[in-house]
Amino acid sequence: MTVKTTIDSAGRIVIPRDIRHAIGLEPGTVVEVEARDGGISIEPAATPVKIVKHGRLRVAEAVENQSTLTEAEVRAIREEIRGGR
Repeated sequence: MTVKTTIDSAGRIVIPRDIRHAIGLEPGTVVEVEARDGGISIEPAATPVKIVKHGRLRVAEAVENQSTLTEAEVRAIREEIRGGR
């Protein structure tokens, strides 16, 4: 999805709602901004994790309190991935 937006005098841009929703950006989401190939890439920052032991298994657990996906969100993501095959 490609859209045009404008940079204001303070250097800010508005990321359109459809794009924010498509990649899960919410107010307060930390993003990484990178200059790449003459353009700009904006992606959600990686979630810091710690490895914890649950019984005999070691699993990655978010360091910060993170919201979880609903079943509907998981289904939508699966369908989007399957559609790209």
